[in-house]
Amino acid sequence: MTEQTERPSADLQDAVITEALDVIDQALAKMFQRELISSGEVADVLLDVRTALTTTSVVQVSHEPPAPTPA
Repeated sequence: MTEQTERPSADLQDAVITEALDVIDQALAKMFQRELISSGEVADVLLDVRTALTTTSVVQVSHEPPAPTPA
């Protein structure tokens, strides 16, 4: 028997992707104004994008009702 996992809604996925794209667009706008960019700044942007993309899992888990406790 295969286990079914609950997938995030399409609206939630779209919102997370939009947020990640906004982070990328803002960072690119700042970076295009400069000649040099440190590796630390690039790492920060990548971490921001990763955080935005993993938000789906956190939101999904936090909205699940608690499991019933045996009496």
